[in-house]
Amino acid sequence: MSTADATTPVIAIKGLGLTFQTSDGPVEALSNIDLDVEPGAFVSLIGPSGCGKTTLLRVIADLEQPTSGSITVDGVTPQAAREARAYGYVFQAAALYPWRTIARNVALPLEIMGLPRAERDRRIADNLALVNLTGFERKFPWQLSGGMQQRVSIARALAVEPNLLLMDEPFGALDEIVRDYLNEQLLQLWAKTKKTVVFVTHSIPEAVFLSTKIVVMSPRPGRVYDVIPSDLPGDRTLNIRETPEFVRMAHRVREGLRAGHSYDD
Repeated sequence: MSTADATTPVIAIKGLGLTFQTSDGPVEALSNIDLDVEPGAFVSLIGPSGCGKTTLLRVIADLEQPTSGSITVDGVTPQAAREARAYGYVFQAAALYPWRTIARNVALPLEIMGLPRAERDRRIADNLALVNLTGFERKFPWQLSGGMQQRVSIARALAVEPNLLLMDEPFGALDEIVRDYLNEQLLQLWAKTKKTVVFVTHSIPEAVFLSTKIVVMSPRPGRVYDVIPSDLPGDRTLNIRETPEFVRMAHRVREGLRAGHSYDD
């Protein structure tokens, strides 16, 4: 259950910074990040490698601790949100256990939560249906394609019934045809579940296609260079990528990446 009302940002970040202490001295990963994520939004973080996209996602998930500024997730601290299982996390790799069937991979966090068998079975069935994998419950990960494995990972993240879904380049390793298909599937899933999504990507077309808001980040240290709202229709298909509106948004993202990128060593 969310502790925030409909007018409160699901994620509220103000002046956030993170500096890692290393043997070679301090490394400033994030600097003065201001960002609000509204309920039901699909927000993509895009920027060059090393700009802190994944670090920011990990701060939201309470996997990294900021050194300055403030952040709330679902109206509470990231730690409290994590302990309340307010979010699901989808990693770059599917991270499925090869000795567990698909159903038992989805069941793992539910077993940790101590849910009764009947409730676990209901959530497994419901969430595999959401990602169009009904009938694959007894298969093992090695019997599924890379794209199907990532859909299992999404089902597992959704099975804890979070308000927020955090996704770290889940389709980055897949070929373009599979990636396009999963982009359409993810958009349909988002429309069905009404979850709030924060999505890390390197792909401009992916960010523009999926998002209600695109956050362009610049490197060394990671900063928010531009925030681009999308007015594309919610029921869009891949054909929208040929429209002038899509091309204009993609151009703005590309220009933001160029302008925000530092080429100084």
